[in-house]
Amino acid sequence: MPYSTLDNITQQAVARWSTTHDPRLRELITKLIPHVHAYAKEVGLTHQEWLAGLNFLARVGQWTTDARGENILLSDVMGLSMLTVMLNDKLPKGATPHTVLGPFYVDDSPELEAGANMAEGVAGEPCFISGQVRNLKGEPIAGATLDMWQADDEGIYEVQLSEKSGPYLRGVYHSGPDGRFLVKTIAPLGYAIPMDGPVGELIKGTDISYFRPAHIHFIMSAPGYQKIITHLFKRGTEYLENDAVYGVKQELIADFHRHEPGVAPTGEKLDTPFWTIEYDFVLAPEGATADAEAKQAVPA
Repeated sequence: MPYSTLDNITQQAVARWSTTHDPRLRELITKLIPHVHAYAKEVGLTHQEWLAGLNFLARVGQWTTDARGENILLSDVMGLSMLTVMLNDKLPKGATPHTVLGPFYVDDSPELEAGANMAEGVAGEPCFISGQVRNLKGEPIAGATLDMWQADDEGIYEVQLSEKSGPYLRGVYHSGPDGRFLVKTIAPLGYAIPMDGPVGELIKGTDISYFRPAHIHFIMSAPGYQKIITHLFKRGTEYLENDAVYGVKQELIADFHRHEPGVAPTGEKLDTPFWTIEYDFVLAPEGATADAEAKQAVPA
């Protein structure tokens, strides 16, 4: 094989990596190389820029810990996370859609009874979320799992608070026999993504908004149904149209209603204003896809 030249180095690299044993990994690498090489040629990448880029990625790795996904944040703000969601979100029409997971999910949240408060001791106006988990036929799904988490009244998640011990603004709820659920928390607020790391430094050199609209995270699952990773966004809140991570979908915007002090959905009497959200989640059966649905709709 000839020595490497500007004209043949891309083909040489692809040929070498074509020896990758795993078929899917081989495809991923050999398709990536031409794009990376083409980018470097298109922009005329300099030595200094190449090294600065590598150092930036190294710093992103150094800032990534079990408590903070700076690598996920980089993917989020570049739109890659949401693009991947869109490429893989092939749920049938009518199912609640996916959106980004975000960098602050914590596994093993506590199991809570219907109406229990996952924001115990946290400042903020009380918020009650109720609704039904249904299938595509409109039938209730009993025993569905709602794994939830959110930021506090200052836009901070539990994993960002080193002084906190124990669960903080997160919990696992279950739908009842009629598919209904009831959650008590605090009303979410919009907040800035972390700006103290390398991703924040990159954004500060732009006019990009680094805020997210008010939202609450959910992972929904039930036996026999496809798991979804999703949010509920507050209708009318700021940053819906320029969410820093491109995560807003029309179907996930919900009405938040503010009430004067009185009796809450849990039956407790509150002497402060509170919020209510009524929203139904729709799960698709395992294996059901929009593609399969479209094929069935085509006349034979």
